[in-house]
Amino acid sequence: MRVLAAILVGAAALAGCASQSRSSPSSAAQVPVSPSAVDPSPSPTETLLPESTSSSAVGALAAGFPVDLLPVPPDADILVSAADPIPGSTDLQVSLNLRTSLTPAQILALYRAPLTAAGFVEAPADQTNAALAAQATFTRSNGDEILVLGVLDRDGIRTLTLGGRVHASS
Repeated sequence: MRVLAAILVGAAALAGCASQSRSSPSSAAQVPVSPSAVDPSPSPTETLLPESTSSSAVGALAAGFPVDLLPVPPDADILVSAADPIPGSTDLQVSLNLRTSLTPAQILALYRAPLTAAGFVEAPADQTNAALAAQATFTRSNGDEILVLGVLDRDGIRTLTLGGRVHASS
């Protein structure tokens, strides 16, 4: 009889655990949290990114961007640009992303004119990227300076991506 009572007590205990684990989370015991226990504005104790002389801008031309060499179309919607000095040289790593209504041929002409006037040579495209409406590579200084541009054409809006390395005095 004692064995049967122990089995019934154990079964009842297991049934109680099972029904409690199926209960909704709102019925679970809540642990109060003191408002002072959580600091809503923690301050970092170390810098996550190293200090940089990077000059980049969203929606505008970055400080020091060589606009004389790399002009911006009059109707351009500048997405992002950068003109980062390369340590140990007078060169800049430049990038420009913008949208314009100019045709791909007009965009190439816009950049071809000042680049070739500054001594850049347009290199023949090795491979044509089928996703791009236009692409070009310009080099100068025996390949020390290089600029690559690509134009994506979607629904009458062209997106230009341009990047490379130029001498800061360009």
